[in-house]
Amino acid sequence: MADPYKTLGVSKDATQDEIRKAYRKLAKDTHPDLNPGDAEAERRFKEISGANDILGDPEKRKKFDAGEIDETGAETPQRRYYREYAEADPNMRYGSRTYSSGAGDTFDAEDLFADLFRNRGTGRGGGGGTSFRMPGGDVRYTLPVDFLDAVNGARKTVAMPDGKTLDIEIPAGFREGQVLRLKGQGLPGHGGEPAGDAYVEVHILPHESFSRNDYDIHSKLPISLGEALNGASVRAETVDGAVDVKVPKGAKNGTTLRLRGKGVRRDKAGARGDHLLELVIVPPENPDDELADFMAAWEAKNPQHPRQKRGGRA
Repeated sequence: MADPYKTLGVSKDATQDEIRKAYRKLAKDTHPDLNPGDAEAERRFKEISGANDILGDPEKRKKFDAGEIDETGAETPQRRYYREYAEADPNMRYGSRTYSSGAGDTFDAEDLFADLFRNRGTGRGGGGGTSFRMPGGDVRYTLPVDFLDAVNGARKTVAMPDGKTLDIEIPAGFREGQVLRLKGQGLPGHGGEPAGDAYVEVHILPHESFSRNDYDIHSKLPISLGEALNGASVRAETVDGAVDVKVPKGAKNGTTLRLRGKGVRRDKAGARGDHLLELVIVPPENPDDELADFMAAWEAKNPQHPRQKRGGRA
């Protein structure tokens, strides 16, 4: 795997916010759901997700920068023990080493590891084998999810940075930064011990029209001047699809319409927030002289004060 800094296109002194923004942009460009059948995009997405798994976690980033973990983020306890010995005095590397407990006692490295493996043996019948036993470690991933999938819920088959493919259930109403726990999907255990868990932190990709505030959805609804003046029934997009919305007669720019129960699911019982539609009056396209003359005559009888400020006029 390539250097995660190069993969995300950021410098080694980049802030966590810069790393997060770079990851989201690249993830959106290469997400398999947005590039169906594109093997290269899928490969890049795996690589980008793996890089963000390291750099997006300040603790892992610190360890990577210090050379304590590699670009995959996976270092077993055995590798740490090996590094300790590999960096020791060559004359002592594989020989006997002594350690102090800090209380004046010393113990021999050979005795230490003999006790370690003996205590981690089969533990049955008092005989005790010498097989190494250790539960598997946990792993952490980040997963970009489309806005509507997070709101409505979805089942996703995703490829993790280590090549493993997992089926993940995204519950309806999932929030940015929430973590899914996948039991037994982490690193394998040793000596019959169980595997660790996989923790998947969800990052929600932005939507071109919708935004979310708690359990409510927000969007803008463009309407014509005539629809605002006379009122109208218009189609509006929601997270559930298009619906008919009644624009009240004389609606003003910025007026907000509330679609009750069209927001994000609040609880398991199915209660939902609302969808708030902000009306945006769009000026007429290609206005002609007839319209201009009409407006001039109308405003002469009905003076308008669009720049009026509270307490007086501009």
